[in-house]
Amino acid sequence: MRGMRFPVASVVAMLADGMSPQDILTEHPDLELEDVSEALKYAAAALRERQLPLRRSA
Repeated sequence: MRGMRFPVASVVAMLADGMSPQDILTEHPDLELEDVSEALKYAAAALRERQLPLRRSA
């Protein structure tokens, strides 16, 4: 993010674990609110690019 070596996956995982964006910013003061938003946008775009096979039910 912004040339930082902070993994997008880490931000997404913190959000998934129930941390609020403000919690993340408090714990990682080098990040900004826009970084959290951009991490989610990046993760969403990455998932859109994947095609997941659908399993047929028996």
